[in-house]
Amino acid sequence: MMWQKLSDKEKDLEKKMRRVHLFEHDIKERFIRSSGPGGQNVNKVSTCVCLEHIPTGLAVKCQNYREQGRNRFYARVLLIKKLEQIQQQARLDKTYEKAKKRRAKAKRPLKLKEKILKEKHHHSEIKSSRRKIDMLHTDDL
Repeated sequence: MMWQKLSDKEKDLEKKMRRVHLFEHDIKERFIRSSGPGGQNVNKVSTCVCLEHIPTGLAVKCQNYREQGRNRFYARVLLIKKLEQIQQQARLDKTYEKAKKRRAKAKRPLKLKEKILKEKHHHSEIKSSRRKIDMLHTDDL
């Protein structure tokens, strides 16, 4: 790919790969025979492309086209999309955790504090009424 003249699509693909930190040396590529319609071409030529991203363990398979080159290109596109989804989810999780911490640290309104204290006192009264009577101090009765 590097020594050939690259098309605009291939240049865009390389830019996207760099943007999601996907490098060729991190990809394990296998070719297998496709299945489905295609006749003799499908039966004789290994046009299905399986890519595995070694650091994350993500795997994609592309057998949409009869040509191996197109399947290689689109398998990389699929892998980029999956990595982007994972990275987007990680960003969302991070912002969610930040917001959760911020909400936990926020001061409670005075009315809410008073209500919570009132409920605590009420609960403690109920619990104190359930205590066993201490037989040592019943002599005073």
